[in-house]
Parts: sequence; C-alpha cells; structure tokens
Amino acid sequence: MTTNQDQGPEEPEQPRHSERSVVRLQRRGSDEPRDVDLHERVQGSKPGSRFLRLTRLREQKLRRVAEHEFEATKVALRPAPPAGRAWATLRRVLIGEPLASSALSRERLSKTKALAIFSSDNLSSSAYATEEILLVLILVGTGALTNAVPISLAIAVLAAIVATSYIQLVKAYPRGGGAYDVTKENIGERASLLAGSTLIVDYVLTVAVSTAAGVAAITSALPELRDLRIELAVGFVALLTLGNLRGIRESGNLFAIPPYFFIVTFGGMVAIGLVRLALGHDISAPLQSDAVPEGTHALTVFIILRAFASGAAALTGIEAIADGTPSFKPPEAKNAATTLGWMAAILATLFVSTTLLATQLDIVPSESKTVVAQIAAAVFGSESPFFYAVQVATAMILILAANTAFAGLPTLASVMARDGVMPKQFAFRGDRLSFSNGIIVLGIVSSIVLVIFAADTHKIIPLYAFGVFMAFTLSQAGMVIHWRRTREPGWRRALVLNAVGMITTGVVAVIVGGTKFLDGAWLSMAIMAALFVVLWQIRSHYVDAGKQLGHGLTGAQMVAEHFYVASSGRPQNVIVPIDEINRAVLRTMAYARTLSPTATAIHVTDEPAEAEALREQWEQSVPDVPLVIVASPYRSLIEPILAYIDVLDRSQPNQLVTVVLPEFVPKHFWHRFLHNQLSLRLKRALMNRHNIVVVDVPYHFR
Repeated sequence: MTTNQDQGPEEPEQPRHSERSVVRLQRRGSDEPRDVDLHERVQGSKPGSRFLRLTRLREQKLRRVAEHEFEATKVALRPAPPAGRAWATLRRVLIGEPLASSALSRERLSKTKALAIFSSDNLSSSAYATEEILLVLILVGTGALTNAVPISLAIAVLAAIVATSYIQLVKAYPRGGGAYDVTKENIGERASLLAGSTLIVDYVLTVAVSTAAGVAAITSALPELRDLRIELAVGFVALLTLGNLRGIRESGNLFAIPPYFFIVTFGGMVAIGLVRLALGHDISAPLQSDAVPEGTHALTVFIILRAFASGAAALTGIEAIADGTPSFKPPEAKNAATTLGWMAAILATLFVSTTLLATQLDIVPSESKTVVAQIAAAVFGSESPFFYAVQVATAMILILAANTAFAGLPTLASVMARDGVMPKQFAFRGDRLSFSNGIIVLGIVSSIVLVIFAADTHKIIPLYAFGVFMAFTLSQAGMVIHWRRTREPGWRRALVLNAVGMITTGVVAVIVGGTKFLDGAWLSMAIMAALFVVLWQIRSHYVDAGKQLGHGLTGAQMVAEHFYVASSGRPQNVIVPIDEINRAVLRTMAYARTLSPTATAIHVTDEPAEAEALREQWEQSVPDVPLVIVASPYRSLIEPILAYIDVLDRSQPNQLVTVVLPEFVPKHFWHRFLHNQLSLRLKRALMNRHNIVVVDVPYHFR
C-alpha cells in the first residue's frame, strides 16, 4: 500500500529510531482504524516525488524489541524471487512451517515417545541377532545350534551390565555427548576424538544394517521384490531423512506406533510359541528349500566366541539415549535413565525368547526366509494373518531402527561442532529445530553404504559391532576416572559398576575385532582411523583460526591497533577494474570515491588503439578519476591486475588495497552465466592474497 506525499524540495522528517512510527488508516466501510507501520520512503517516477510504503503490522519483517534491538519475524523468511518462493513452498509441504526457537521446549519427548525413537535400533536387533548366532554355529552342524541359548543368555547379562553403566553416565553427563563427552573430560581430547569417530561410523552402519534387515523381512514375505532390495532400502532412508527433518516431536508422532506394534506382535509370537511348547503342542517350522549345509568346522572356543561376537550386535543402540538426553522432557537425565532401563529389559526378554524358540523348533538359517519368519510360520502358520502381521511389524521396526541413528548422530555432531572438532554447520538447528545438516549427511552417507554392499545385512554386520564396543569401553573408562575424581555420594558403588562394564565391553571389543577382522571389521577400523585424523585436522584448524582471529584482543588499546588503516591518515588504495563505460561502471566508480578520493580505474587491454579511445572517452566523462591502462600483449586479464596490485604493495607495504568490482544481477538466474565471469575469476585470485579487500557493487537489471 502506498500514499503520495506533497512534492517539494524538502524531504519529510525521518522518524526517530527510538519511536514506533505508526500510521492509523481508516478501513473502508468500517469506523475502526487499523495500525500500519511506516516502513520506508521510495523515490517516485517524477522528479521530487516521494512515496511512503506502508506495511501492516502482521506483514512486518522486523519487530522492534528495544532501543537498537529488533527481531526478525516469519515474514522475513519469505523469498522474493519466484524460484525462491517455489522452493519455500515445497519445503513447507515436505517438512512443515519453520518453528521459532521459543518452541524448542515443546519439541521435547516424553518417555513413551522417546522409547519408540531411541530404542528402535536396540529392540529391532532381537529380530536378527539370533540369526547371526545361528549362521556361525551352523558351520559346525545342526547339532551345535543348541549352544545359541547359553550364548544369548551371556549377551543378555552383558546388556544388563552395559545398560546399568550407561544409566550412570546419563545421570553424570546429561548434555548429550555420551561417550565423546565423558572421554573428553576424563581421559583427554585424543580419546574423545576416537570415541566420536567410532560413534559416527556406527551410526551410519546402524542406518545401513537396519534398513537392509527391514528389506530382508519384506522380501521374506514377498520374494518377488528381492531384486529391488537396494532401491527399497535407499527409498526407506530417504523417507526417514524427510521425516526427521520435520522435527523431533513430529518424527516421534510419525514413528511412535510401529515400535509398539512390534513389541505387541513380536512379543505375542514368542509368548504364544513358548506356551504352546510348554503345553506339549506339536509345532514345527516348515522345511525350507535350501539345503542344510554339513558341518565343516569343529566346535571350538573360537567358534563360540565368534558366535557371541555376532550376537553382540544386539547391544547396538544403547548409546543413542545417552547422546539424545537433551531431547527428553525435564528432568532429562531421570527420564533418559528410566527409558534406558525399559529398553534393556524388553531387549533381553525378546532376544532370549527368540533364541530359545529357534533352537526348540530346530530352525536353520535360510537365504530365502529369515529365522523370525520361520518362527512365525511355525507358531501361526505361513498363511495366517498373524504371520504377515509379524513380518510387517518386523520390517517396520527394522527400518525404523535407523531412526535411532537419526535421533542420536545429529545431536552428537552438534556437541562436537560446538567443541570445534566438527564443522560448525552441524551445530545449527534447521527450520523445524532439528539438526538438519547432520540428518541430511547421515541419510546420504548411509545410502552410499547400502549401494556399495548391495543392501545385504550379512555383509554389513561384520563392520558393525567393533566400534560399538570400543565406544562402550571408552565411555566406561571415562566414568571410572570420573568417580575417582569427583568422589560424589555413592561413588564407590558407581565406580565398581562402571569398572565391570569397562572390563566386560573391552573383552568383547577384542573378541569382536579378532573374530570379525577378516570378515570386514578391518574396513570399519580403517575408516574410524581415517575419521580420527580428519577430526583432529578440523580441531587443529579451529584452534589455529581462533588464535589468529581472537588472540590478544583483551583491551581497547589492543583492539585499536587493528584499525591501522583507518587511523593512519593515508587515503586507501582503491582500484576499479573496468572494460568500458556504462551505468554499472559509473555507479561502481561513484561508490569507490566514497571509500577514497584517490580511487583509480584500471583497464587491461591487448588492443592499444581501443584503449586510447576508451581513455579519451573516460577523460571526457569522468575527468576527476585517473584511468590506468595496462597493456597485455599475451592477452591475459587477471595477471596484469595482480601485478599492478603488487606494485602498490611494494610502494606502501602492509597497506590494504580495496578492489571494487561491478557485478551484474540479471532478472533470470540463467542470465548470470552470461555475465560476471571476469569478476568471478578475479575474486577467486584475489581472495588468496594478503591485504586485499574485495567489494562487489551489484547492478540490478530491470
């Protein structure tokens, strides 16, 4: 809305910044006035005309909070260009309206939702950990499969130890860094970077393993989809990425039902199966078409340890609650510890029961049907709706198990970014208050892993468990040092618990690393080592940058020394590269003169005659600005300008040189490829040189 003012030589008085400038307009057909903020003055099309552009309060881009303090409103997020508006509309459709930071407290999770989000990975492992144990024991023969039950019981005890240890960790370190935070404070930076690198790798593998296992459950029920397993897996990762970009609370609403559906159906399957066995019912799994392999190995301690290492993948996901503690509703630590206890109890029950059923039903691993699918077929019948319900629930929980990583890794990455060991971009929250950059990167990298390993669970799992137990061991070692250092009430009992956890998980890490090394654990170890080096380099860069940018700025005198150019009294060296005389060049030159009265134009040419013509035209049009012509017989444009700057630098060492560049801003984005190529090349060359300031002066095409 605009209103024309009286024309005249004198401009109306500007409103003071400390006052609210409001115009009260009469609404047509109504006696009630409405408030409209005076936003800006606009030059009219006729000489001397001025316009006041009036903006309704609800359309303000800035809201005054206090003197010299404003707050950007949601209106400021609306892009002006059509392409920008289209992209903003698509973002709103896919991930929803942006949320204000004040809404963060409402995005916290209750224990019920948190159990669904953070426990999916841990609970889902009960659907494939038993099969991983049987795949090792079958190398000895079918008679060795009964050893799966004591192995599962040992893993359940290990889960109780680790869960108890992590409950201690959550209460002591509720910030959300988990093993990284504990090791950083108690062991040192190198140990924390090792813990961080192992967790990052394992979160990526969590997404890959869980999605691949979920697709395997689907193809067990629908074998005709087996050739599409890579496409299905990548598609599910994309859906999870999109769902998590919508925010923590909304992703909780989207993904809360499937985990509980899994607990009911899967728990019902094992309960009914065990009751029927106890009552003496004759139930057996349908025979598979796969030939049962004959034993090729002797039952040795190494085989038992290898089976134990394979089944220990059931413990993955415990770390996620420690990393995601800040996402819980207050009191965060107490709610996280309670949820972790629930998770460990449910996991142990489902995992041991599944293993017991598999051995009692004489189930043998098959390439065409998972162990869980065989158990469901034996308990309910392969054509029963309950069989398909179990398969659907298993597929959903396995796919949503990846959501645990989407909840844990972005939070961990934000903590590490704030500590300066990961790029700062990972510390920023997106439109929906989630750590969007971490979510997007996790989705992309895990999809690459799925493509490389053909979405095959058995190929990915050997890479998986070592890093989990390395992180467990480092975190428990850090907690032992923490209790010895702080000596808080009850510290002796807590120290014993964490010491037991440290020793146990350390032994398991050695077992997993040794037994799975040739199967693929070496690759995950190499990636963790490389990531450690990358994190160390990032940390070193931020430390060095901090010293160069901020070291010594502790007093007004020290700060003032950095304004040597302004305080020296000497005019700045300002140059404007030009190729012709046009409106953009003249506008840029006028701006350069505001920086320094000695601003100079420079023209590089390989045609002396054309240069002389330009000089004559320049002296007639801009007589008060000198023009320097640099001949370039080798037809180079950038290097002669750099050489001229070198001459200025030698004549006035350590003096800043400001290069002011005209830059065209065309109406359509593709027009940009037709302009500014010389400016872009010159900027790239200048940005790597010391004592150079580059200024762009945009000229907008109408």
